[in-house]
Amino acid sequence: MNFLAQVSSITLFSLKTIPARIGSVLVSAVGIAGVVAVLVGVLSIAEGFRAAMSVKAGKDVALVLRAGADSEMSSGLSGEEVKLISEAPGIAKSEGATLASSELFVVIDLPLKSTGTSANVPLRGVGGVAGNVRGDFKIVSGKMFEPGLNQIVAGVGAARAFEGLGVGNKLRVGQTDWEVVGIFTGGGGSAESEVWTDAAILQQAYDRGNSYQSVLAKLVSEEAFEEFKDSLTTNPQLKVKVMTQSEYLSDQSVALSGFIETLGVIIATLMALGALFGALNTMYSAVSARTREIATLRALGFSSDPIVVSVMIESLVIAVVGGIVGAAAAYIAFDGITTATINWQTFSQVAFAFAVTPQLLVSAIIWAAAIGVVGGLFPAIRAARLPIASALREG
Repeated sequence: MNFLAQVSSITLFSLKTIPARIGSVLVSAVGIAGVVAVLVGVLSIAEGFRAAMSVKAGKDVALVLRAGADSEMSSGLSGEEVKLISEAPGIAKSEGATLASSELFVVIDLPLKSTGTSANVPLRGVGGVAGNVRGDFKIVSGKMFEPGLNQIVAGVGAARAFEGLGVGNKLRVGQTDWEVVGIFTGGGGSAESEVWTDAAILQQAYDRGNSYQSVLAKLVSEEAFEEFKDSLTTNPQLKVKVMTQSEYLSDQSVALSGFIETLGVIIATLMALGALFGALNTMYSAVSARTREIATLRALGFSSDPIVVSVMIESLVIAVVGGIVGAAAAYIAFDGITTATINWQTFSQVAFAFAVTPQLLVSAIIWAAAIGVVGGLFPAIRAARLPIASALREG
């Protein structure tokens, strides 16, 4: 208890003297705040992209591609193959309709609202049950496209990021005119970065014949996935790969989100080194300015260990305050910013919003606290080793 009492007394005394050396303290706190803001800002890009490439789906939504394909762009399925897939056991039905959507995927050019530059936008031809298969599909403005007509509906992310996707707009893509008739949400997933139309119309517009690239199927239950997969992969008439929708989207996002996270950590580490030196300088200055005070405390009977702990606590408090300020600034500045980046698997743009998550903020503040602890360690040791007699003589 004597140790804790000494730590408490010295720490309170140290914190009360901060206004007298506010300049050096602010330099350290602002440096740490900058590290946290940059770290949170960069990693929020990865979090937002990962969220855009995810869906709230379990094993009851399956995706079928051609064997060997790593994305829909490199896949291809004939009409006969699609028919066999839609007849596989385990697929759910709704009002007599089999919940298997045969889909076609092409890329069109549209200008980005933010820069005006041309961007690759996914145009997906879907079956009439596509919304029911996904479950989270909802028209929020306008209406659903009518089969057999050159009508399209745009995801909310695509409508925010790209020009010309407002309801009522007319688009000229290739040799075909399209009318935007609706805006939809898709549960926050990658579908919200896409534009949809009737698959049969898209086949005609792009001279694809009776071909598709994928089949998305809603299963009767998660347990039915293995039966569904086995029935297709063991069928000698088919050469396909089967996975859950969530697994596919996760695989699509791994490369880019991993690259962004690595880049963010490298940048933040370099900045953290600068902030660490700033914290060291601040605490060394604090110890130097309080040489006589610390020597007096030791002469009055305070031991070295409480002094070490108190200096480290002071450094930790400064770092955490800087971390909180940086985290708050990053949240205000970055959270919800909409942008688009290319998905290297499909060479198309994915619209997403920066996501400053609570977990990200907590991790950044922990990062700041670590800088504070390391920054206060060596000055604390120096304070504890000051010779009492010579320290008392210093002016």
